[in-house]
Amino acid sequence: MDDMDIMAAMGISGFGKKTKQRQLDPKRFDKNKREDALASSSGASEESRRKDNEEPEFDDDEVGPPPPPQTDATADGGEPEFEVSDDDDLPEFPTTHELVLKDHTKVVSALTLDPSGARLVSGSHDYDCKLWDFGGMDWRCKPFKTWEPVGTYYIHDLKYSNDGQQFLVISGTAQAKLYDRDGEELSTFVKGDQYIRDMKNTAGHVAELRSCAWHPYDPQTFITSSVDSTIRIWDVENKRKQKTVIVVKSKERGARTKVTACGYSQEATLIGGACVDGALHMWQTKSNFVRPSMTVEGAHTKGTEPGSIVFSVDGRTVLTRGGDDTVKLWDLRAFKKPLAIHEGLTTLYPSTNAIFSPDDKYVVTGAGAAAKGGNGRLMFLKKDTLETVKELEVNTTPVKVVWHSKINQIVTGLANGQICVLYSPQTSVNGAKLPLNKGAPRKATIEDMSDAVAAPTIITPHALPMFRDGDIARGSKRKREKDRMDPRKSRRPELPVTGPGRGGRVGASATQHVVQNLVRDTTRDEDVREPFSCEFPFCVFGAIMLRSSFDIYRSIFAIAGDRRTS
Repeated sequence: MDDMDIMAAMGISGFGKKTKQRQLDPKRFDKNKREDALASSSGASEESRRKDNEEPEFDDDEVGPPPPPQTDATADGGEPEFEVSDDDDLPEFPTTHELVLKDHTKVVSALTLDPSGARLVSGSHDYDCKLWDFGGMDWRCKPFKTWEPVGTYYIHDLKYSNDGQQFLVISGTAQAKLYDRDGEELSTFVKGDQYIRDMKNTAGHVAELRSCAWHPYDPQTFITSSVDSTIRIWDVENKRKQKTVIVVKSKERGARTKVTACGYSQEATLIGGACVDGALHMWQTKSNFVRPSMTVEGAHTKGTEPGSIVFSVDGRTVLTRGGDDTVKLWDLRAFKKPLAIHEGLTTLYPSTNAIFSPDDKYVVTGAGAAAKGGNGRLMFLKKDTLETVKELEVNTTPVKVVWHSKINQIVTGLANGQICVLYSPQTSVNGAKLPLNKGAPRKATIEDMSDAVAAPTIITPHALPMFRDGDIARGSKRKREKDRMDPRKSRRPELPVTGPGRGGRVGASATQHVVQNLVRDTTRDEDVREPFSCEFPFCVFGAIMLRSSFDIYRSIFAIAGDRRTS
């Protein structure tokens, strides 16, 4: 007999005090349900209710309801071909519920999620980057860190590394910045010499950056594209110079163009770049990058800015989102013409992107509002034909779209500064569901108020260390002596001015300097040896001394003669 059975027979459920578990509200996700999902669910319930209320029609001659129709399998006495599962009730796209993150003031132009789906980094045209932690957020849904990476420059792109320990910030400057997981700056990569004509001879970009991409396997390597007509390969450990420079040459006059999008293939064998002149280029990573391996001129309309270039998981197709209101699918095996084109996608911001779904069956992109203040659309297209599968209306123009495979949630950056996180309680994991699992904060009770009144906080200013006269800590004698010599810490009054210039500060103004020279104190200019110096020439002084010596000798001889006569 098991121990648990014995305890159950004795009526003992366990030992010790059982911790009280918090009961979550089963309807906590209903308030975040989208209106279109509510309408569809209500319509389905009305239809089912109508069918239940309908009375079945029976023949008067028949007794009882008619038997159910028999299939071939049931007629033969065998089992049905398949079992009905609950998976048919699950939504195809995680768009039934939404969580709105409000903190930016302008269009959200960049988004990235770490590989685990726990943290989100957003960039905007309000020059700010914000770090969001789904596990650390409460019902208010606020970021835990906000900062300006490069002052008053737009944020164009953000990318987390594959290990999730660092992320790149691409702004309107020529220098990429690298941050750690907590938003602390690790390094700023060098800017090139803008006066050098040949871009291969510069150590870094010389113009505005537009996009970036990490190596699929190596967390120490990434690429950046710029309007200086280059794609540069960087090493994380070397911020002084790039590893390789890919100079993109245009067929137009001047042989330069703006590279607005770049990306790595899934196998890291190709590097792709989309340009403003309409060209789409592919380079083999094992080549010398002198010329592209594959090129399509006129892939998009000339003069428009492509927003993204994405490689599929199978490595055969490439998806591009152009500024000419189109999404195009390309086959790398037949690269001259696109496999499929979807038109009519209004593009209001150059950073609008398109992505593949995690199962590689669908394409998701945003379409701008047709009129000012109108609703935007989030488009779900079939991958092979780019036909519309579903349209999802949002409050304003969607710009950036990210579909995370691990948490199965779609994060969309909108033009009004909001971040919309679409999810489904059935198919999504963590992410936007975590703040709702915490619930609202506990309200203050009468017991809490009574405790505050019974034990009020008494503030005594003279008990603070800055007001104490005694109780000086040991070992601080030397520190006190040192502070005593410091005029700032000891608050010693300013000494009066002595010597030249007394009565006012010397050199305080030009007028005081002139007045000081008018009544000048010459005490310092007097020579102390002057009273002891001789005013006569040396020859006169010698003659006087010689005359005085003659008088002395004469008086001596006179005295000696008087003694001799006597």
